[in-house]
Amino acid sequence: MEETSVFEKFELQLDQSAKDFLKETAKWAYFLSILGFVGIGFFVLFAIFAGAIFASLGSAAGVGMFAGSLGAFMSFIYLAIAAVYFFPVYYLFRFGSNAKRAFKENDSEALTSSLGYLKSHYKFIGIFMVSILSLYAIIFVFAILGGLLGR
Repeated sequence: MEETSVFEKFELQLDQSAKDFLKETAKWAYFLSILGFVGIGFFVLFAIFAGAIFASLGSAAGVGMFAGSLGAFMSFIYLAIAAVYFFPVYYLFRFGSNAKRAFKENDSEALTSSLGYLKSHYKFIGIFMVSILSLYAIIFVFAILGGLLGR
């Protein structure tokens, strides 16, 4: 005879206040994702004009021959930042839009899908933070080594 645990028989049900919290969270997530897309647009726009901006700054400062390469480097950096920033904003957008649709149409599959996007959003942010903290640790170690060897 096969035994089933209590957790396999457990079915989660949301009361009205939990639904209201999720609805409000979905609205804010949707709003913040739209602002995120606007911010990504500004990053891309600045990346496009970075070459011209740094060329004019370089010619004004008298270092014109390095200004073009600095502009290309800054364009690349801003495009890379926009590309990295795109994914969490996209996941947040999909969470917000699917959750809003789920409550509007009373669709549990859309709610499940939206929670999957929310999981992806937080998973991306978590992996990104671990990567950044690891980079900080490496920089810290090299700074200490540089300080010790510089004596």
